[in-house]
Formats: sequence, C-alpha cells, structure tokens
Amino acid sequence: MKKIIKYVIADLLRSRTIIVYTAVLLILSFSVFSMEDNAEKGVASLLSIVLFVVPLVSILFSTVYLYNSSEFIELLVSQPLRRGVIWMSIFTGLAGAVSLAFIVGVGIPVAFYAFTASGIMLVLCGCALSLVFVSIALWAAVRIRDKAKGIGLSILLWLYFALLFDALVLFFLFQFSDYPIENAMVALSMLNPIDISRVLILLQIDVSAMMGYTGAIFRNFFGTAGGMATTAAVLVLWTVMPLWFSLRFFRRKDL
Repeated sequence: MKKIIKYVIADLLRSRTIIVYTAVLLILSFSVFSMEDNAEKGVASLLSIVLFVVPLVSILFSTVYLYNSSEFIELLVSQPLRRGVIWMSIFTGLAGAVSLAFIVGVGIPVAFYAFTASGIMLVLCGCALSLVFVSIALWAAVRIRDKAKGIGLSILLWLYFALLFDALVLFFLFQFSDYPIENAMVALSMLNPIDISRVLILLQIDVSAMMGYTGAIFRNFFGTAGGMATTAAVLVLWTVMPLWFSLRFFRRKDL
C-alpha cells in the first residue's frame, strides 16, 4: 500500500495541473493579503476562492486522473493485491497531493499574514473540502464507465453543492419565513460540506452579528465544544460515506 501511495503522490506532484493549481493559489493568496491592511479582511477575501475553486479543482482533477489511470488500475487489479488496498491507496495519494497543493498555496501565506483562529480555520476547512470532494470524485468515476459522462456528473455535483443547494435553501426560507426555522437551518447546513465550512470560517471572522438572530443560533451551536465535535464528525462522514460506497462498488466492478 505504501508503494502505491508513494507512486501516486509522486506522479501527481509532477502533474502540470497540480503545479499550476498550487502556483495560482499561492499568487492569489499573497496578492490578497498584500492588498488588505487587516488579516481578517484577507481571510474573508480568500473565503470565496476556498469555497468554490478548491472543491471544483479537487473533484474535476480527481475524476480525470482516475479515468486516465484506468490501465494502471487494471494492472494493479491483475496483481495479487486486494482491491480495497488498491482503492484506498489511490484515494490517499489523490487526497494527499491535492491537500498538499492547498496547504502550500494558501497555508504558507496564511502563516505569514493571518496566523489567527480565522486563518487556521480557513486552512483546515480547505483541507477538509479537498478530502470530501476527492472522495465524491472517486464515487462518480467508479460508478460511470464513460469518461465524458463521469466528468459531467462531477461538474453537476459541484454545481449542486456550490450553487444549487443555496438556491434551494433560499426557497425554503422564503416559503417558511413565517415560522421559527432557525434551528432547522443548522440541520440544513450539515447537508452541504461547503456550507459547513462557510459558517465555521465566518464565525471565526466574527461577522455573525451581521446575520441577526440566525447568526446567534449558528454561534450558539458551532461555537461550543459539542457543536465543533459534531461538525468535525459530519465532515468526516462526508469523506467516509462516498469513499465507502465507491470502494463497495469497485470491489464488485468488472474491469
């Protein structure tokens, strides 16, 4: 398993996509912090990049890599190796490479300019989103044999989590605006890893006061030790569940 992980990571770190992704994040992060006189403002400016670009690159790059590595995966399957070991090695390599690119691209500037609670939370949430969307990419790629359809499904999943989910939540708020649904909003936010990350970072930046009573509800839940533990468990679940479903299908799949 270690040999497969080392090969996958070494192969990915030589990829132009990973190199460009790291360089773009690094340039954008240093530029944002250089233009802002306040570290919290810089973190707030980077928030959109982390919430939209990181999931998109993670899911698309992982999906394309899996389809392009189909012959390599078939070669591994033909060896006396368990499929579970192969699949977990590929996930570990992909997740490690994408997370490392994010840590270098955003983590280093944050360490220089915004080594605060909000900056650390930004890096942690970015790493968590990288893991979640690599896991989702593995599920999408293993379920669909056709490359074009698989990539299309990955893009649709990203659109749902990044844009469509918020539109559905706004529709829900509009329809039930006369009812006390603030507590339900906490539960709804758990259904989207991007929303969880957004709330956690915004609360660390301390803009919850601008969110009114709903912001107070979020702070009362996410600001407690129990709420943070629950949130961490949900993010882990978002990583584990797609990975488990993809592993279960990969074990039975006829390559």
